[in-house]
Amino acid sequence: MRGLLKTGLALGVAVLAAGALRRALRGRSGDGPGSGRERGGSLVRESARGCSAGVVFGAAASGLTMRRDRVYALGLLVPFAVHGLALKVSSVLGLRSGGARPGETLLLVRSDLLFNLGYSLFWMGLLGAARSGPARWVAVGLFHAATVLVMFVRAAAHQFFRQTGTTLDYPIIALWLPRLEQVRPMLVHGVPRPAWALMAAALLYAVLGPRLLAELFGRWRGWPEELAETEEVCTSAPWLLLAGAAICALSLPAGPVPADVGRSFVRDPFVNVALSALRRPAARRRGRRAGPVPRPAARLVRTARTQRRGVVLVHLESTRASSVTPYNKGLGTTPFLEELAKSSLLVERAYTTVPHTSKASVSANCGIFPDPAREPTESYPGGLPARGLADLLGEEGYESVFFQSSVANFDDFGGLAENLGYREYYPLESMDTAGFERPNYFGCEDEVMLRPSERWLAGRGEGPFVAHYLTGTAHHDYRPPARYGRVRFSEDELLDRYLNCVRYQDFFLRNLIEQYKKLGLYGNALFVIFGDHGEGFGEHGRYGHEDVPYEEGLRIPLMVHAPGWFRRGERVPGPANLTDILPTVLDLLGYEVEGGDYLGHSLLRPLPEERILRFSCFNEGKCLASLDGSIKYVHHYDDRPDELFDLAADPLERRNLAGERPAEARERRRDLLAWRSAENARYESLYGG
Repeated sequence: MRGLLKTGLALGVAVLAAGALRRALRGRSGDGPGSGRERGGSLVRESARGCSAGVVFGAAASGLTMRRDRVYALGLLVPFAVHGLALKVSSVLGLRSGGARPGETLLLVRSDLLFNLGYSLFWMGLLGAARSGPARWVAVGLFHAATVLVMFVRAAAHQFFRQTGTTLDYPIIALWLPRLEQVRPMLVHGVPRPAWALMAAALLYAVLGPRLLAELFGRWRGWPEELAETEEVCTSAPWLLLAGAAICALSLPAGPVPADVGRSFVRDPFVNVALSALRRPAARRRGRRAGPVPRPAARLVRTARTQRRGVVLVHLESTRASSVTPYNKGLGTTPFLEELAKSSLLVERAYTTVPHTSKASVSANCGIFPDPAREPTESYPGGLPARGLADLLGEEGYESVFFQSSVANFDDFGGLAENLGYREYYPLESMDTAGFERPNYFGCEDEVMLRPSERWLAGRGEGPFVAHYLTGTAHHDYRPPARYGRVRFSEDELLDRYLNCVRYQDFFLRNLIEQYKKLGLYGNALFVIFGDHGEGFGEHGRYGHEDVPYEEGLRIPLMVHAPGWFRRGERVPGPANLTDILPTVLDLLGYEVEGGDYLGHSLLRPLPEERILRFSCFNEGKCLASLDGSIKYVHHYDDRPDELFDLAADPLERRNLAGERPAEARERRRDLLAWRSAENARYESLYGG
């Protein structure tokens, strides 16, 4: 009912505004078709007089008569509205496989319709009010600049939604802007070329099109060129300004939305970005400390069980549990991993902490929950509040090395590897890439790491070591290398490409372990193989991983392979997460930790029955989740209704129980928000913010 009232009010204002606009377009009595004169100055005649060299926008419209002014303004506003609505309707139609119903489509584009109408009326009013002098030049310049800005934001939001299934907001833009060099490959290669061409054409038209259209239309209609200078303001201008502002304001509330559609999606994309800038200044930047952040003084204590073995962490980028064979027997993507699992410890329900590579790496190496802020504080000099596995073992005489098949500025891993305690670091830039394909926009296929790995292992001496291999082939945009051919796993082309990238990683893992056998290191090494996060392919309307709080985004493979151990294959039911890797490795090596504040538990021992796992999406204010036994709770802030799932009965998370169990949902929400607030406060006290 409230939404209907708002819509009715908007229509009423629109009717009044339409009358004002009609009178404004009709003009005064001397503005008829045969008058031969124009009472107002041209749209930017004054700007052209004031700046002979010309600003682009000023020069674009110089010499136009008042009737040409109308064509000029509408020549930009109408395509502007059509462009924005076309993008939104395209997103709406892609929401579900069957598309949206007509009535639902109208509901989902209501904010866009209102904003377009209000925006157009506002600028018609402002241009009618500023008839001459510097005010005229400023108004025209702002008109073009604002319209280009809104068009660009809308296009960016559309592509972001197509890639992720989530909406673009201001905190995301604020984080990207200082890091354009890092996100440039993603923008260049991740966005289709036709989209760039369409955007370029739209921007070119926005600058030059209205001027050309007004000239051609004026000549076709035989409108005179002579001008009569005047500073008289269009009498309808104030009403148009007020009506435009009022209707734009009505586009701010999202109104009623379908249960599976977020309020942020219902808003016009530009309105949503602007509103998120006002509502969530919570994405404050962490301060950079002059020195390392304080951290507990942890150290290892030897026991009678202590042994010196090589530790190998195989970090499977973007690999979800359901896409590897040990967790999905009907899918033959990873036959080598399946065979390895028969003599390994495998966690049946393993999870990430934050579905983002650098954040997950902190949990895997340091046994803590990472800073939930999107900013990569973990890569700042001395930016980790806990000692990592390589750092702790370094005091016990372990050498350490970090290899990655991606570029060094991917997630600022150069700084992160140092903070984790790795003494040597080899990113893609240090490797010979000849003959290797690029499966995505920031790296090479993973086998590019094999030669550097062999050189390092052969030349390191006889002592123990920690080696971390960060793969990258399964990361978006999923271009499977041709080295091992391709198998058809899915009719969905995007998913099929991803699964073939996962299959490639299985070959890399096989070749890596063969390398250790060849060098005589396999028998005295322990391998921890883990995914950093999952990947969504529309199972819940979301793609990628950063804001996917469902099983496809959070649940990962996790197994420990140590020759001589787990010969018959052992299983840990879970749930466990990445923080359990550090205590498990130290337990296998026979060390105890003195001091420190580590969250994880050794997988060699029974896990606490009352354990609750908590998760934070990567982008702030998007989503949180918690898992207590088999009950999963997902919090979407104020964007959409929260969700409660019983994974034992509903592993695909299709039936939301929050409405049936409201008290439980409220308690889980309270617990989750209190935890998130405490984590944020803890890291703010370390970094400032």
